[in-house]
Amino acid sequence: MALYEHVVITRPDISPAQVDAFVEDLTGFLTEKGAKIGKTEYWGLRNLAYPIKKQRKGHYSLINIDGPAEAIHELERRQRLSEDVMRYMTIRVEELTDEPSPVLSRKERRRD
Repeated sequence: MALYEHVVITRPDISPAQVDAFVEDLTGFLTEKGAKIGKTEYWGLRNLAYPIKKQRKGHYSLINIDGPAEAIHELERRQRLSEDVMRYMTIRVEELTDEPSPVLSRKERRRD
C-alpha cells in the first residue's frame, strides 16, 4: 500500500466540532476500505492565499493515510461532492512521520 498526506480545507462558517466530525467520517470510511490512518491534525481557521467561493478563511485539516489507491480515489470523489469542502490535496509521500507538522510546530513556538 502507498503512503499519502491529505489536506482538506472546509468552509469557515462550520464549527471546529463539525470539522472534527467530518474528519472522523473520512477516517471511518478509509478504514472500511482497508486503509490505515496515521495521524490527524486540525490546523485551525486560517487565512487563504486567495478567495475561494468568496471566502477568505477556511478550516485546515491533515490526515496521514496508508492505503490502496482505490480508497484515495473514492475519498476524493466524495470530497468533490461535499458542499463543506472548499479544496483538498492528496500527495503521495515516501514515509509518514508521527512528529507534529511544521504548521503545528510553528504555532507552538509562537506560544512559547
